Amino acid sequence: MRVAITGAGGFLGHSLTEALLAQGNEVRCLVRRGGQIAPEPSTKLEVFLADVSDPASLERAFRGVEVVFHLAGVRRAPSRQLFFQVNAEGTRNVCEAMLLAGAGQLIFCGSLAASGPSTKDRPRVEEDPASPQEWYGESKGEGERIALSYRPRLKVSCARPCRILGPGDRENLVFFRLVRRGIRLSVGGGPRPLSLVDVKDVANFLILLAQNPRSEGEAFFVAATGTMTLEDIEDQVAKALAVVPRTLSVPPLALKALALLADAASPLLRRRLPLNRKLARQLLAPAWTCSSAKAERLLGFRPTISIADSIDRSAAWYQRHGWV
Repeated sequence: MRVAITGAGGFLGHSLTEALLAQGNEVRCLVRRGGQIAPEPSTKLEVFLADVSDPASLERAFRGVEVVFHLAGVRRAPSRQLFFQVNAEGTRNVCEAMLLAGAGQLIFCGSLAASGPSTKDRPRVEEDPASPQEWYGESKGEGERIALSYRPRLKVSCARPCRILGPGDRENLVFFRLVRRGIRLSVGGGPRPLSLVDVKDVANFLILLAQNPRSEGEAFFVAATGTMTLEDIEDQVAKALAVVPRTLSVPPLALKALALLADAASPLLRRRLPLNRKLARQLLAPAWTCSSAKAERLLGFRPTISIADSIDRSAAWYQRHGWV
C-alpha cells in the first residue's frame, strides 16, 4: 500500500509507521513543524510538513496515496472551540483534501472517550449511545461522525481504542514515576475497572482495518483481554520496577481539588502538569471498559499483548531511556 499518516510524530503514529514499513508499505509521514518521526531513514519513508488546520498542505501530502490513517488531534486544549477546531474540523479538512488528491480510503482513529465511561459490570459495545464526559471526547465523537459522513465518496473505517500503553507513552508515565518514587495512589470509592491496550496491537488493528473490506463503514472498539484498576496497574509497575511503594489513599474530593490547582498552575509554570481535571474525571468515573467482540467477530482480530506484558515493556523502555 501507499499510505499517509497524519499525527505520525505522536506515540501511536511512531508505532504505526514502524508496523507499516515492516510490511513493505510506502509510508508518507505528516508532521507539524518541529515534529519528529521515530523510525530509521528508509527508501519507503517520506516526511511531509502538514497540519490538519491547513487544507492545502494536506492535499499536497495526499497526492498519490491510496490510504490515509488519520491519527492527528489534540488531547489537551484550553477551550472547547480548540478541541473541535482540530479534532472535528481537522477531520473534515482531511476528508476534503483526500477527495481533491484522489486518496480513496480513510482509517479514522477515534477514542473510547467519545463514547464515555461504562458501568462496572458491563463494558461498552459499539451500539451503545455515546455519552462523552468532556470536550476531548465530544470532539473525537464529532470527528468520527464527520469521517463517516463522507461515505460513499470515501471508504471509511473507524477505530476506538481504549487507554493505550507501551514504550514511549507519556500519558501513563506519571504512574510509573510515582511508583518509582515509592508512591502507590489509591483513589477512594473504587474499584474502577479500566480497559487498556498495547500500542502495537492498536497499530496492527489499524492496518487490519485498511486491509479487510468488512471494516468499511464500521466503528470498532479495540482493547486487550481483561481489565485492571489503577491500583492493579501500579502493582504491576512496582513488580516491573522491583520497588515496594507505600499506598497513599486519596479521597475523590481531594483529587478534584488537586487537579483544579494543577490546571490553574500550568499556565503560570508554562508547562503541562501530569495531573489535570481531565485525568481526575477519568480516574473518578465508575469504569472505562469496552469490548473488542465485534472486531473479533467481523475481522478476526485478537490482541496479542496482555496488559501486564505491556506494562513490563513500558517499564523496561522507561528505565533504558532514563524516564523513570
